[in-house]
Amino acid sequence: MPADRLHLVRHGEVHNPRRVLYGRLPHFGLSEDGRRMAQAAADHVVSLGRPVAALVASPLQRTQESAEPFTAAFGLDPTLDERVIEPHNVFEGRRMRRALANPLNWRHLRTPETPSWGEPYLEVVARMDAAMRDLWQSADGGDAVIVSHQLPIWITHLAVAGLPLRHDPRRRRCALSSITSFELAGDVWREVDYAEPASTAGAVDVGAV
Repeated sequence: MPADRLHLVRHGEVHNPRRVLYGRLPHFGLSEDGRRMAQAAADHVVSLGRPVAALVASPLQRTQESAEPFTAAFGLDPTLDERVIEPHNVFEGRRMRRALANPLNWRHLRTPETPSWGEPYLEVVARMDAAMRDLWQSADGGDAVIVSHQLPIWITHLAVAGLPLRHDPRRRRCALSSITSFELAGDVWREVDYAEPASTAGAVDVGAV
């Protein structure tokens, strides 16, 4: 049986004292607050009273750590799926304000609709959609959870809503440990809920790639 509902969960706050854009770089795990946020996300899904039959996470450290409360709550080990990973970005490892002040980097901003600084939005949509559909069909009833990243979740929202994929990263409605939920009606995704169960007050690293 296919899934009943699919939840895209963003990871919690990352320990990032240098304030760099970490992208796909290794060794960026959750902060203490990030672990609290991840727990709040899992608690929210538990509170829905819906069985969860499948758990997937991006291979990056912060998403695997954010999946741990779901493992504890539902007894599911996450399957790691490269298709729900953070997009690559030429600014990885840099502080964005400093990088954008350098004229040598302006060439990376020439086509923001693509975007020219990283993986094309259309490719992100395609891989996320494929991962979601595969999980939906293999979940064997109940809900499914994918722990992913801000941009893949937000770009999925835009695609499902039929909105332009070009956007201002500072205006994404995809808070830390937020939950964006979808159902598949026939062959068409529809967004059915959005929740921000974790308080992000005082968060140092809210992220935007």
